[in-house]
Amino acid sequence: MAEQRYQAVLAVITDGRTVTETAAAVGVSRQTLHAWLAKYESGGLEGLVDGSHRPAGHPAQMPGAVEVAVLEARRRHPSWGPKRIAVELGRRGIVTSKSSVYRCLLRAGLVEPDGRRRRRRDWKRWERGRPNELWQMDVVGGFLCADGSHAKALTGIDDHSRFCVSARLMPRERTRLVCDGLTAALTRFGVPEQILTDNGRVFTGKFFAPPVEVLFDRICRENGVQHLLTQPRSPTTTGKIERFHRTLRAEFDTRRTFSSLRAAQGALDEWIGYYNTARPHQALDDATPAERFTARSTVQEPGSGSVNPVAPALPVGESPGATDRTDDGWVSRRVGPNGIVCVDWQQVSVGKHRAGARCDVLVSDQLLQFWIGEELMKTVTRTSSGEVRKKHAQGSRPGH
Repeated sequence: MAEQRYQAVLAVITDGRTVTETAAAVGVSRQTLHAWLAKYESGGLEGLVDGSHRPAGHPAQMPGAVEVAVLEARRRHPSWGPKRIAVELGRRGIVTSKSSVYRCLLRAGLVEPDGRRRRRRDWKRWERGRPNELWQMDVVGGFLCADGSHAKALTGIDDHSRFCVSARLMPRERTRLVCDGLTAALTRFGVPEQILTDNGRVFTGKFFAPPVEVLFDRICRENGVQHLLTQPRSPTTTGKIERFHRTLRAEFDTRRTFSSLRAAQGALDEWIGYYNTARPHQALDDATPAERFTARSTVQEPGSGSVNPVAPALPVGESPGATDRTDDGWVSRRVGPNGIVCVDWQQVSVGKHRAGARCDVLVSDQLLQFWIGEELMKTVTRTSSGEVRKKHAQGSRPGH
């Protein structure tokens, strides 16, 4: 093509033929031939070669400094996607969009073309409606210490806010260590209405023969927490805690070796503080878990105009103003968020509006009397623990 243009230009310049005659012979317009003459005059033979049609500039083109910042963020954090990079750069005052970051990474060959189906605009992630309504808890391993031992961690997150309520390292997975971690979480962050776990032996004795109440179940019962279990071999039921484990392994880097269990716990606590208070969470519209956990830390009673704070995780017997009853036959319980008080496997409701209050129970051979302060709330017939356990066992069998 360049050779044909060159011959047409020579016909005009060297042979003295007119532009009209030469253009007709070549099969182009006079304006095109004039353009070839101008390109030849300014650039010689190279000027007649086809060039790129890409414009020299574009008002929407990403500035070079921003592109460098995008690629540097991706290099330092390979797990970050376009949305996360855009949010982190925005915190530093570098304004860009998710789509611009994606195109930048695509040009650099760092992401694949997005051929996935787009999510529906009305799609909504399943989650509980407020903090401390449900915790998901599990045990995760993989923390290597210098002495060759592998520690495990009791982890827990709030279903509504993704706030991490527990990240307690243990030298081994034992019932007492797991329950110490649970008690610490309840004391620090309050008592949830429900806790969801898998069917591990440290969490439940449902599959023992015969079924028994393990310490984890007992702590939940005495604090009025409903303990939910996943279906066997169904890890997606606790999907949020499993996704948290994936983030923990990638960002905290569990492949490194720690000098001791205490050093590992200190490093883990530091990362959990960053995760809860500084790290944007894409499932929360880039808010931090702490912002959502504290923003809705109060619950409203249905039909009332007042807002009551979430009940703190006070140990049994610390409710202010409760009557001191230390004689034989008296036991103390704290009313759970669902209004339930449990005594020797027997569950009795005293009302949700009493959640968090101390309840003193007079236990006799035939009756249970539930007192809150000086008020007698309820008197019920006592059922022996053996009968209650038998009913629980029958209820867990197929066909009951």
